[in-house]
Amino acid sequence: MPDFFDTELRVGEIVKAEIFREARKPAYKLWINFGEEIGIKTSSAQITALYTTQMLLGKLVIAVTNLEPKQVGPFISEVLVLGVDGKNVGDVILIAPEYKAVIGNRVH
Repeated sequence: MPDFFDTELRVGEIVKAEIFREARKPAYKLWINFGEEIGIKTSSAQITALYTTQMLLGKLVIAVTNLEPKQVGPFISEVLVLGVDGKNVGDVILIAPEYKAVIGNRVH
């Protein structure tokens, strides 16, 4: 069984966001920059209730970066962006640093 502390959480910056038209449930395709060590990774995220693609550009997020890539339809999701449930069903609020953080830094 994997140890919780093996989970690698890092700060990334969304550099590209598109509507994931092929997804069964409304979602976006995200490209997230994690800095020189990791580079840009992709993620599929069902966050369309509270965010537009324009709102996401430049946004800092926290993501799990050491999971196996997952095939989501025709798209490969390489990292898992973290969020919490909002007031309404389907509202997902992204978890993000309160202050400008260094891209790629690990969460402690």
